[in-house]
Amino acid sequence: MTARRHYGVIAMLAAMALSGCMVGPNYKAPAVPAPPAYSDDGHNGDWAAARPSDAVDRGEWWTIYRNAELDGLEQRCAAANQSIAAALHAYDQAHDLVRENRASLYPTVSIGASASRDRISNTTPLRPAGSAADYWEFLIPLNISWEPDLWGGVRRQIESSAANAQASAANLADTRLSLQGMLAVTYFQLRGLDLQAQLLRSTLDTYTQTLDLTQVLRKGGLNTEIDVQEAQAQLEETRAQLVDLGVQRAQYEHAIAVLVGVPATGFHIADQPLTGDPPSVPTGVPSELLQRRPDIAAAERQVAAANALIGVAKAAYYPNITLGAGGGVESDMASQVFNSGSAQWNAGPSASEILFDAGRRKAQVNYALAQREQATALYREQVLSAFRDVEDQLSALRVLEQEAVVQQRAVDAARRSTGLSLLRYKRGVAAYLEVLTNQTIELSDERAAAALVARRIVASAQLQMALGGGWNSSQLPPN
Repeated sequence: MTARRHYGVIAMLAAMALSGCMVGPNYKAPAVPAPPAYSDDGHNGDWAAARPSDAVDRGEWWTIYRNAELDGLEQRCAAANQSIAAALHAYDQAHDLVRENRASLYPTVSIGASASRDRISNTTPLRPAGSAADYWEFLIPLNISWEPDLWGGVRRQIESSAANAQASAANLADTRLSLQGMLAVTYFQLRGLDLQAQLLRSTLDTYTQTLDLTQVLRKGGLNTEIDVQEAQAQLEETRAQLVDLGVQRAQYEHAIAVLVGVPATGFHIADQPLTGDPPSVPTGVPSELLQRRPDIAAAERQVAAANALIGVAKAAYYPNITLGAGGGVESDMASQVFNSGSAQWNAGPSASEILFDAGRRKAQVNYALAQREQATALYREQVLSAFRDVEDQLSALRVLEQEAVVQQRAVDAARRSTGLSLLRYKRGVAAYLEVLTNQTIELSDERAAAALVARRIVASAQLQMALGGGWNSSQLPPN
């Protein structure tokens, strides 16, 4: 075959590779039914109401709480958290794998050089008479090898690795959302403890005044030493509760230190009691959740990656065709290596086909099909879990709002009862036990009300996380 015919064959196979078929199924995202609205819509003020600003990127979703300290901590978390850094490097690896697979579409070119001193055996058959037994061989070969992707196996592999890279990018977004959400929740829980600490300090002042009252009445002979000791015990018990909050607060502080990537030693957040109601969080419609949750996007991309691997497995049923060409220079004298007479070359295609493999390729195709079905099931399960997360937090916000109203009525009633019993005690018509009982109930109700402040804001932060934190699947990098 002449060189021109060689080039013609190569050109024909190249055209086939570029326009060749791709075996295996084309990807279609699994269908997942979504309810038309959340069951708690209309029960949470304007949490579910659509607003023109909903289209604005809410990537920094925590700014809705208007807390400068939290904003700063979130920025530090994004920049220094080691779990986020690890997820970023995982994405880099997945992206590099795409580039590696794409390289398989192109020829491999290699060049080398060698010099060797050889000796021919005196007993070598057909050795020319009088030829030298020792000689030099100088060789500079150039080799080109290309396996055209006629059946689309390489392109399906690229499709799979690209989908995996997008899944890795979504996992990075999900890691960032989870950790920054955890930071917000931990921060609000810490501030909730600060609110309870403020309440206990105020209560200590009140109990100190009550103790002083019992001591004055004791000196006047209007009560007994038992009243004084009960008041003292109540004061010390409340002081112990305040000290105990320090343990929980330190743990929250240390957790925040890890989230922002600094040692817990020496890390401190100043006291600042939590106040206010949770802000409104628009939820949109459930179908939007499929694009707004990075964990859902990651699961869907895993389905796409598994689907492409079916084509990779099916491509193994078709022949492997390789185009090769080699050339270079060879001489027994270094001074003549680059002479025109030292040139050599070869070119031509080769093909191979498996005739019998005892069902190996069929098993590989079935394995790929099962992988896709597994990924599809996991994707649908992730969607159902996401709907549940949103419903959980919407229900929590609704119930906690109602509970806060009822709890505040309980606090108001307890305060009135304590005031009346204290007045009766001062007038000598009630035992101190009545005062003690009412003060204990009042403190319990007030602490429950304070805890609800934190629980409501934490629930709103968890709702933001359940909604994806302003993320959208359009932010996935193209591959």
